[in-house]
Amino acid sequence: MSLQLATLLPGLVLAALGGALLSGNSLVSSTLKSFPRSANATLVFFGAASGWFLYRVWNLSPADFGEYHVPLFIGFALVAALSFWCVPDFLAVRGLAALVLLSASPILDAGYMNFQPQVYPLKVFVYLCIALAIWIGATPYRLRDFFEWLFHTSGRPRVVGGALLGYGVLLGVIAFTY
Repeated sequence: MSLQLATLLPGLVLAALGGALLSGNSLVSSTLKSFPRSANATLVFFGAASGWFLYRVWNLSPADFGEYHVPLFIGFALVAALSFWCVPDFLAVRGLAALVLLSASPILDAGYMNFQPQVYPLKVFVYLCIALAIWIGATPYRLRDFFEWLFHTSGRPRVVGGALLGYGVLLGVIAFTY
């Protein structure tokens, strides 16, 4: 992945999420409030995270237990499949956290050993997302609590949406300076 694309994609995601929050649409608030326990979101986010992770396990190098990739693949596939049945609560949040952690690697790899000053907003954003994903993955009910806090008043979503939109636009502009 090129550094330009690695900067542009998070910028577009942030701008889209910020624009949605700025719109004040009730569909956005109801969708975000129902996200943590949504069965459809679970299928999409946890399914995508499981698929991506299993792809990475299948393609392990010999230095990373690659000679055992088949038993590891089977074991992790069983864990992922049983997760839908045994622990479905907040599985969408855990899937989102896993997707954030998996997507951090190619984004950071694109900026590896690049010390241009305009790369730092992307790196700071990705490392903050990693810390947040670990925290939210370990305590997924916190995302539900955050959404309750966010939509408690009408001004908070607009402030958070404006900040996300602004940072997304900043990353989008930075993407074209490399």
